[in-house]
Amino acid sequence: MLFINNNLSALGAQNNLNATDAALQNVVSQLSSGLQIQTAADNPAGYAISQSLQSEINGYGAAVSNAQTATSVLQTAQGAMNQQEAILQQANTIATQAANTTTAANPAAANADNNQFQALINELDQIAQSTTFAGVTLLNGSNAVLTFQVGPQDVSSNQVAVSLTTTSASALSLQTLSLTSVTSAQAAMSAVQSAIVALASAAAAIGSSQNQIQALSANVTVAQQNLTAANANLVDVNVASATSQFTSLQILEQSGVTVLSQAQSIPQLALKLI
Repeated sequence: MLFINNNLSALGAQNNLNATDAALQNVVSQLSSGLQIQTAADNPAGYAISQSLQSEINGYGAAVSNAQTATSVLQTAQGAMNQQEAILQQANTIATQAANTTTAANPAAANADNNQFQALINELDQIAQSTTFAGVTLLNGSNAVLTFQVGPQDVSSNQVAVSLTTTSASALSLQTLSLTSVTSAQAAMSAVQSAIVALASAAAAIGSSQNQIQALSANVTVAQQNLTAANANLVDVNVASATSQFTSLQILEQSGVTVLSQAQSIPQLALKLI
């Protein structure tokens, strides 16, 4: 039927054109942002899941960073302990040399050995007091246990506690030694050799903790990659599909504009009947 006051054909064409335009704007937004879920309105359930996944991804990212920091901290401690081991080995050599009657009988030689020995013990102490990482002292006993968060959750399996041995001269029972006699030199030998064993054991424990942290870091990295892929599948736009839809909607919009233009001229046909 033909109407002059109400053009139902034009209204229908306009509604369809508006729907096409809204769909086209949505596809353009997806292609320009790269996301098919940009707000909760796009997909409420998907948005909630994505936010949860993103929280875990961020947590894993921070955990990886923490693990890298932990590795650097332990490497710093181990490097200092390696230096101390070298000092103790040298001190042991000097003490062994001094624990000899011919050396002890020569005051100049005994005094030289003792001075060198004391200098090495002082150097050992200096390393223990000065070894720090980001303001945290590692080997003087100020921080006996370091805790590293190497996972995204507040559970024990996501945390590693590393015990640090105090490596000062007093802690290793080396502060009162001297090489002024054969007897004292022999006592120094025994004390230094015990310190070498204790320091090596402490370094080995740190090495084990470092291996544990590196293994956890590798697992965390894989988990982060998997979650990132899952989140991408959920929120990222399928470019091929969206591009195809964009082309179809463009054609449909052009067609809608043409049809609307023709529908708006229909009332003029009714005038020919008058």
